[in-house]
Amino acid sequence: MTLTIIQIIVSIALVILILLQERSAGLSGIFGGESGGFYQTRRGLEKFIFRGTIVLAVVFLGLAIFRFLN
Repeated sequence: MTLTIIQIIVSIALVILILLQERSAGLSGIFGGESGGFYQTRRGLEKFIFRGTIVLAVVFLGLAIFRFLN
């Protein structure tokens, strides 16, 4: 029960971080996004959101595998 609540909280936080990311950060930026160049350095809050998204995705995947095996 507690693991389910933790996974729900992590999934909500993951969705929020994904929605907060810049629109041209993904593949859409490569195919005619607003940024001028192909590569853009992430700085400050954008870097924190990007890394937080990766961490939460790994945590979510770990929780899902752990719940599957139990």
